[in-house]
Amino acid sequence: MNRFSLLPEWSPQAAVMLTWPHEKTDWVDILERVEPVYVELAAAIVKRSHLLIVAPQKAQERIGALLLRAGINKTQYTLFACLTDDTWARDHGPLTLSDGEKLKMLDFTFNGWGEKFSADLDNQINRKLAAAQIFRAPMQTIDWVLEGGAIEIDSSGALLTTSACLLNQNRNRQNNRAEVEQYLMEYLGARKINWVDYGYLAGDDTDSHIDTLARLGPNAALLYVGCDDTDDEHYRELQQMEQQLLGLTDAEGQAYDLYRLPWPRPVFDSEGHRLPATYANFLILNDAVLVPIYDDPADEAALEIIGRAFSGYEIIGINCLPLIEQHGSLHCITMQIPEGAIEF
Repeated sequence: MNRFSLLPEWSPQAAVMLTWPHEKTDWVDILERVEPVYVELAAAIVKRSHLLIVAPQKAQERIGALLLRAGINKTQYTLFACLTDDTWARDHGPLTLSDGEKLKMLDFTFNGWGEKFSADLDNQINRKLAAAQIFRAPMQTIDWVLEGGAIEIDSSGALLTTSACLLNQNRNRQNNRAEVEQYLMEYLGARKINWVDYGYLAGDDTDSHIDTLARLGPNAALLYVGCDDTDDEHYRELQQMEQQLLGLTDAEGQAYDLYRLPWPRPVFDSEGHRLPATYANFLILNDAVLVPIYDDPADEAALEIIGRAFSGYEIIGINCLPLIEQHGSLHCITMQIPEGAIEF
């Protein structure tokens, strides 16, 4: 029997999941600025797959009106009524595995990035979706903390992650590195674990999720953020990360083709705190890549480099300055649902 393994993000997709911001979330003060980002994102998604939107019942009339105004009709999306704490679908959404024939979905524990924030409602979303028979694939709930933004996997089964996150005592403090590797191989079917031991972003609440720093793509692509400003606080760590990435290989021993993403200018909130702007937080869709941009001179270079890594894909920039005000970006608020795992 074939072994189940986590599907790479560029596998064919049936839908993308969004957990929509509303007035009971931390977005309340900038809701009028962040919802247009979600609408722009929704419009790009529905051209390529279905859209699954999770939101409280009270917010759904407003969401429907926003989508209608953007020319998105009701056949292109599904609204699922559910109370939510926040909006980070990448980290509370389901992970989908395949054995080449069948699919299964995993519902890991989400604890608000190490109990930094309330997550009880968000931790129930997957089970409520499964109970409502939204998913076609069976779902297994696992009593182990893991966020989707903390892991990347390629077609060979090599998994990329950071030690700062997965070995943090605020997740699974009972497990050492070898035990964490064993779980990743057992649960996700990973054949090799590539650890990144350097790199962080100021303003990031996730303890260095890999999707803010380095990403995998088809054809052995590995994209990562670089910093050339020797006066920037990130310079040394990102230089060390780059050296480590240069030595990584996939599960077959093949070296990656590295693509160095540019470093945007520092972005600060109204209180002077630095925000985690990164071009690595892109979303892969069917035949397109949505890239976070920040009204920055480096935006065009980032789009061009990602275009080289994703040959044949349409590359679309989405202004994510409102998103990073809550310390995440485009990939963080989405979760792809592969073909066969969901039906509308």
